[in-house]
Amino acid sequence: MPGTAEDKGVVGKGQDVWQLVVDYAKQETIEPLKGLQRWIAAGAGGSLLIATGLSLVLLAALRALQTETGSTFTGNLSWIPYLIVLVGAGAIAGVSFWAIKAKKGKTS
Repeated sequence: MPGTAEDKGVVGKGQDVWQLVVDYAKQETIEPLKGLQRWIAAGAGGSLLIATGLSLVLLAALRALQTETGSTFTGNLSWIPYLIVLVGAGAIAGVSFWAIKAKKGKTS
């Protein structure tokens, strides 16, 4: 009988194939991108929190060096606490880059 689900003709079957391809493309692209979006959002939030925490720790170290060392870093030596904190920040950045590079080397 014409018009039944079994007798769609070439055009009807072509539309079914097209719909199947579109549904498959959505399933294989859009859904993984939604998961990737959540992963990126969590990573960005974590990075922001780590950066804030490290900034506060470095600032606390600077203040401690300036106030708790008595007269050690006064006068012409007042720049040394800044240098110490800068070297500490560089060490943290270096360890971070080293860890990232080591991880990339293992997965490649």
